[in-house]
Amino acid sequence: MRRKKKSKLRIKRVFLFLAACMAAAALCLGVKVYSEVGSTTKAIHKSIKQSDKRKGKVDVNEKHPFSVLLAGVDERKGDTGRSDSLLVITVNPEKNTTKMLSIPRDTRTEIIGHHTVDKINHAYAFGGIQMTIDSVENLLDIPIDYYVQVNMQGFKDIVDSVGGVTVSNDFEFTYKGVHFAKGTIYLSGYDALIYTRMRHEDPRGDFGRQLRQRKVIKAIVSEGTKVHTLTHYDEIMNAIKGNIKTNLTLNEMLEIQKNYKDAARSIEELQLHGETQKIEGLDYQIVSPRERDEVSSVLRGHLQLKH
Repeated sequence: MRRKKKSKLRIKRVFLFLAACMAAAALCLGVKVYSEVGSTTKAIHKSIKQSDKRKGKVDVNEKHPFSVLLAGVDERKGDTGRSDSLLVITVNPEKNTTKMLSIPRDTRTEIIGHHTVDKINHAYAFGGIQMTIDSVENLLDIPIDYYVQVNMQGFKDIVDSVGGVTVSNDFEFTYKGVHFAKGTIYLSGYDALIYTRMRHEDPRGDFGRQLRQRKVIKAIVSEGTKVHTLTHYDEIMNAIKGNIKTNLTLNEMLEIQKNYKDAARSIEELQLHGETQKIEGLDYQIVSPRERDEVSSVLRGHLQLKH
């Protein structure tokens, strides 16, 4: 497991765009917007089963440490889709820290409920978000308390709803006719979608793409919580309705915004590393038991679970 240096975030943002944008809109723009936000959260709400990795249920009102699976799903017409990006986030309000773990899409693991060993991103195609969650829990030996599923095809709508984003790009490249210079660049929704999809031209492969995806997500959060962006809350709500699913309720989002914002100031990025192996003509990331146990131990400790 490799850890990236902790970054102190100057803006008061929560761990993901959904909670930050919707909670801030409700708090800043009054009753009418609160009603719109409530309607949106009902439209995007989709429950999952209670994890058997945890006794009882997490209560954000009591400031319990919790975990979130952020899944970017590549759904296209006539195709069930696969999870294009998997990011596990753990938040500990007592330590005021957040950890973000990227799981390579080609990680070879047991697909729980399908009785196969395959790439972890195939779990969504076999059994949707629940099978993805079950497989991630099995891989890391931690409970997934919440999830946020983002449709990558509609990702551009979310970026456009906040007026585009600015990111620091550390790798110059051209992909699908769009050139991305090294340095600070502005991305429209379409550009952001292309920027987060490119993989093969990056010498870092999937790891480089995961880095770009995290940059765009953080930039969306930054733009989504600014007052001038919130005046366009109707566009933001429509983009969320069409492209996001979650088991978070509005009350939980508001409690997270209120009780956990300090934890978002210290984010440690983790990476689950493996070795590339070709099996039956396909490339897989093989994670060693030692690597998996080390990552699991860090996350379980952060969630204050017994080892």
